[in-house]
Amino acid sequence: MVRMNDVTMVYESSGTVALDGVDLTINEGEFVFLVGPSGSGKTTIMKLITGEVHATSGSIIVNDFDMVKIKRRKLPKVRRTLGVIFQDYRLIENMTVYDNVAFAMRVVGASSRDIGKRVRYVLELVGLEGREKRYPKELSGGEQQRVAIARALVNSPRMIVADEPTGNLDPVRSLELMLLFEKINQMGTTILVVTHEKELVNALSKRVVTIDSGRVADDQDGGLYFNYEVE
Repeated sequence: MVRMNDVTMVYESSGTVALDGVDLTINEGEFVFLVGPSGSGKTTIMKLITGEVHATSGSIIVNDFDMVKIKRRKLPKVRRTLGVIFQDYRLIENMTVYDNVAFAMRVVGASSRDIGKRVRYVLELVGLEGREKRYPKELSGGEQQRVAIARALVNSPRMIVADEPTGNLDPVRSLELMLLFEKINQMGTTILVVTHEKELVNALSKRVVTIDSGRVADDQDGGLYFNYEVE
């Protein structure tokens, strides 16, 4: 769950006003697209949710954590409730598919038995059974993105945040990825997808939140993304 109230974000180094009085609520179990032109504030919202940056003013609650008052040493606890997926995958090249996914569980001290059981489950869920011993360079772009999704899922997060997850994929693979997110969402995980791909958003009937010039310009359940041109 995310609740942002009157959030303003000014980057001190440049004086850029990235967000200007944003109100946004994402409820447990929702599937939300966050869209808008380049420089509109989408990435800043994601960074605020994950604790990468801190708001200049306003209030932000993420999975019951107060992101304005939280101490840096407690940020790992927040991030364990989130699965973050990046456009560039960020896989470890000298680790196999299995070890890339297992690494996320080892970091939090899971047992070898639990790791083996959970990793096999999520790899099957994302359609990568039989690829466990391969290395990232031996996979297609779509397969690498599925490894990144498996890694994000392996610790059973309450919410998945995906930043431009289809940027390196062709339209067919992009749609397959969105259908996988839909499947994960139906299993109870909240999904937030930050994207600029208008056609992909319009192919699914999900909630669409449009950001423009640092403000929420539109918010529709089952809406379409057609109000703003992508730069």
